[in-house]
Amino acid sequence: MRVSYQWLSQYVDIQDIDPYELAEKLTRSGVAVDLVEKSNPALEKVVIGYVVEREQHPNAEKLSLCKVDVGQGEPLQIICGAANVAQGQKVPVALVGATLPGDIKIKKAKLRGVDSEGMICSAKELGMNEKLLSKEKTEGILVLSDDAKIGEPIEPLLGFNDYILELDLTPNRSDCLNMIGVAYEVAAILDRNIKLPEINLENNIDQNHPVQIKIESPEACPHYAARLVKNVKISDSPQWMQNRLIAAGIRPINNVVDITNFVMLEYGQPLHAFDFEKLDQAKVVVRMAKPNEKIVTLDDQERELDEQMLLITDGVKPIAIAGVMGAANSEVTKNTTQILLESAYFKGFSIRSTSKKLGLRSEASMRFEKGVDPNRIYAALNRAAALLVEYAGGSIEGGITEEKLEQPTELMIPLKPDRINQILGTELNVQEMVAIMKRLGFSVEEETSGLRVIIPTRRPDVTIEADLIEEIARIYGYDHIPTTLPIGEYIQGGLTKKQKLRRMIKNLLEVSGLQEVISYTFIGESQLDILQGLANQPRPISLAMPMSEERQFLRTQLLPQLLEIAKYNVNRRNHNIRIYEIGATFISNEIHLTELPSERWTVAGFMMGSLPIHWQSKEHNIDFYEVKGVLEHLFISLGLRNVEYQAVRAKGFHPGRTAEIKIGEKIIGYIGQIHPEVQTQYDLDECYGFELDLNTILELADIEIEYQPLPKYPAIQRDIAVVVDKNVESSSLMDTIYENGRELLEDLTLFDVYMSEQLGEDKKSIAFSLIYRSPERTLTDEEVAKRHGQILEQLKEKYHAELRK
Repeated sequence: MRVSYQWLSQYVDIQDIDPYELAEKLTRSGVAVDLVEKSNPALEKVVIGYVVEREQHPNAEKLSLCKVDVGQGEPLQIICGAANVAQGQKVPVALVGATLPGDIKIKKAKLRGVDSEGMICSAKELGMNEKLLSKEKTEGILVLSDDAKIGEPIEPLLGFNDYILELDLTPNRSDCLNMIGVAYEVAAILDRNIKLPEINLENNIDQNHPVQIKIESPEACPHYAARLVKNVKISDSPQWMQNRLIAAGIRPINNVVDITNFVMLEYGQPLHAFDFEKLDQAKVVVRMAKPNEKIVTLDDQERELDEQMLLITDGVKPIAIAGVMGAANSEVTKNTTQILLESAYFKGFSIRSTSKKLGLRSEASMRFEKGVDPNRIYAALNRAAALLVEYAGGSIEGGITEEKLEQPTELMIPLKPDRINQILGTELNVQEMVAIMKRLGFSVEEETSGLRVIIPTRRPDVTIEADLIEEIARIYGYDHIPTTLPIGEYIQGGLTKKQKLRRMIKNLLEVSGLQEVISYTFIGESQLDILQGLANQPRPISLAMPMSEERQFLRTQLLPQLLEIAKYNVNRRNHNIRIYEIGATFISNEIHLTELPSERWTVAGFMMGSLPIHWQSKEHNIDFYEVKGVLEHLFISLGLRNVEYQAVRAKGFHPGRTAEIKIGEKIIGYIGQIHPEVQTQYDLDECYGFELDLNTILELADIEIEYQPLPKYPAIQRDIAVVVDKNVESSSLMDTIYENGRELLEDLTLFDVYMSEQLGEDKKSIAFSLIYRSPERTLTDEEVAKRHGQILEQLKEKYHAELRK
């Protein structure tokens, strides 16, 4: 919203406050002012002149020799090249010594042998924005109105001595989209009176008016009023009105259109003027458009409508898209003599929908969308009608014709003074609070239980007690609210266990060489059942309005999307991939959701290709044990004990290289090679993946660090290699060794698995390294030998294990 400082001063006395100070006060009260600028560059020695004579230049066909009276005695002789200069015109004249925008200095000159003592100026030479001027005013010199006073500076006449305040309004402050609304705000801030325009017309409703009004869509238009003005003469509007419109960024057109725009800017109530003689009937019917109905708007564009768009019609044809733009078939032209002036209340939802569908936004639609004051329908209508009489020579026919189906009511909000001081931290008394409310133009009634505040309809943003408290804070001044410290116990900030766990997992996986990726939360149908993983046959949760076919379900697993990312990389010749993702998955047991789905946080990883070459090792491809090693390092660091890997068959995984990861009876994840068929489907080489349930891990993890003293006594190491059947799991052997080693066995490591024909087709050799140590004393060889012998006996008894020879 562009606010003219001079225009605003007509409603509130602000002459003692310069524009920049006023902008600061508005901003501090919550109405931000983005910019303060002078309406036009300052001009000195540019005055109003009168062309006394105009003759042809004796030595040039395209130049005119003019005698111009500038109020300094003898007329000046000025050479002018504009084709439209003529005797009897009042024009802007730059005197010798003037400097025009663009650093153009005016000097006494001789053109084709004839002296010139100044310059008759065009709008562009004065620095005016030609986009806001009519075509006639941009071609040649600028011709001024007949009431301009000769010799007076040009700045006051054209409004060059004004300042523009550009407001950055929040969507809720639609009350400041008009000059009177801003005036109410300024008057409240400065604690001054507001002076509203004087309107001599009354709200006389004429039941016998020659124009009938019929509303067929009351849900979108509950009130439509109009006045008929005859004998109007179309011409330019007065210069002061043009200045006001240009300051607001609106191009003047003619006196009728300019008056409707002026009143819209003044009251915030959009108006529309119809050429009454172009109506087929003396009536106005407000209805919804018919399917595929068409209308040609004022911008000469044909627009197709639908049944949800509100129209203004004459009972036969549409004459306007309600609240958006008029139709070309009822446009005011130079030949118009009778005006039907519209002032109506259109609901914001209707105008917003129509404007968006048509891609057509106007100053009027913007105001209706945000909400106008339903109690200004008459005031704006009467103000515009009075101006038409004064500046267009019109005569008003009858009173107001209308149909009103809804009576606007003012909102009443109870307010407790103690509540205000409690929230703001102030010590205001009731009288001070009431005074602030009255400065805002609110009515206040004092009761034993508190205050009753009546909110005028011009302030639709104030609906609850909190809004009123905010209004008191704004006007009282945020700077005056005392600074207070919070009361209560101070608690040192820190991460929750879940946050610590997630950070640790990220760090541990990245230390192991994996890179984090982030994928979409939405997946396509083809990704739902590629892998079994943690989500065993979940019900897909579909989106009501998916972005595309590939994004129509909430994901149930992370690993399928890691396959997509791997495929993307392989297509770009990156075959060594080590990635992971931490994110939420969504599972529900319902076909049609009646409650929120279960949101489960998981971590998934994917590894493929070869390991980086190290000086101590040869290059080799990633295998199951490489991935398992990453997870074991993760589990140890998270304090997870008794982790078991049990071979399983799972959809999408290799049948002989897949394991279920368990702690006790709880499944915390899966690990395995991706099935060759799935690898082929994604054009991948041999690859491995894992997926872990973070919710379960969070319950079991022990991430608190426990410190132990360094061992005082020496350790004794023993290695054993036993031959067992192929189907015996190494984890079972390790469990037996731990059970029998008990308190003396400090550590156990599997370091070799060997198979050969010498051992037998169904046999394998597994080698372990055992570390014995006591924290209390030095162990003897006899003690270790006895415990070692017990372990071997149990291995032989349970698994028929034989020492390898």
